[in-house]
Amino acid sequence: MAFSVGLHLSILVIAISGWSWSSSNYEPPPRSISARLISPEPRPASAVTEVDQPDEAEKRLVEDRKLVEQQREVEQQRKIEEQKKKQEADARVQQQAEQKREEQVQEKARAQAENKAQAAEAAKLKANAEAKELARQKTEQQAERERQEVKRKAEEQKQLEEQRKKAEAERQKREKQVQDQAEQKRVEAERRLREQNLKALAQQATDAEADQARISQQAAAASAQEAQMLTDAEKYQELIRARVTEVWYYPSSTTEGMKVQLQLSLLPTGELTGVTLVRGSGNTAFDNSALSAVRSLNRYPVPNDRDTFERYFRRFTIEFTPSR
Repeated sequence: MAFSVGLHLSILVIAISGWSWSSSNYEPPPRSISARLISPEPRPASAVTEVDQPDEAEKRLVEDRKLVEQQREVEQQRKIEEQKKKQEADARVQQQAEQKREEQVQEKARAQAENKAQAAEAAKLKANAEAKELARQKTEQQAERERQEVKRKAEEQKQLEEQRKKAEAERQKREKQVQDQAEQKRVEAERRLREQNLKALAQQATDAEADQARISQQAAAASAQEAQMLTDAEKYQELIRARVTEVWYYPSSTTEGMKVQLQLSLLPTGELTGVTLVRGSGNTAFDNSALSAVRSLNRYPVPNDRDTFERYFRRFTIEFTPSR
C-alpha cells in the first residue's frame, strides 16, 4: 500500500514538473501503468479487499492524467490567446502606422494641389491681363483701320463721282449720235419698206395664183390617190375573201341566210394578230367554222402602200355567208 501511494506521488510530481515545458517538448503520456504489490508474507484479508486496492490506485492514476491533460490544454489555450492578442495589437499598430502614412500622403497631395491651384490662378490672372491688353491693342488697331477705310471710301466715292459725270457726258454724246443715226436709218427704212411693200403686193398676187394652181394640182392628185387606194383596197379585199373561202368548210347544219361578221387585225407583213366575233349567226358551229378558217391562214395578201394598209387593212371586218 505504501509503495503504491509513493508511486502515485512520484508520477504526479513528474507530471507537474513536465507541465511547464510541455508546450515545446510535449510527449504523450504512457498508455497504461500497472503496479502490483508483492508481499513476502501473506496477510489475512478477504479476497474482495485484495482485489479492490489495485483498482482504486488505477482509477486515481487515470484521474491524475486527466487533470494533467486539462491543465496542459488550458495552458496551450492561454498561450494561443496571448499570441492572438499580440497579433491583433501588432495589426493595430501597423494599421495606425499605415493610416498615418496615408494621412501624410494626402496632406502632401493637398499641399501640391493648393500650390497648383495658386499657380493656375496666378497664370489665369496673368492670361486675363494679357488678353485685356491684346484686346485693347486690337480695338485701337480696328479703330485705325476703320478711319483709314472711311478715308479710302471717301476718296473712291470722289473718283467715282468724277468718273460718273464723265461717263454721263460721254453717254449723252453717244445717245445724240445714235439718235441722229437712228433717224437717218428710220427714213431710209421707211423708203425701203414702201418699196418692199409694193414688191410684196406684186409677189403676193403672183404667189396667190401659183398657190391656187398648186392646190388644184394637190386636190387632183389626192383624188387620184384616193381612187387608187380604194381600187387597191377592193382588190385585196377580194383576194382575202377568196383565200378565206378556199379554206372555209362550213358545217352541214348551215342554212341559207346565215351570216357571221369577224373583225381581223393584221400586221403590214400580212400576219394575223387577232380576230374578234362582231356579230354571230346564232349557230355556234357556223361561227366557229368561220373563226377556224380565218385563223388557218398564215399570211394574208395586203397592199405594199403603207397608207392603204393603215386605212383599210390594219383592222377590217369580213362577213361570211353560205353563198360565199
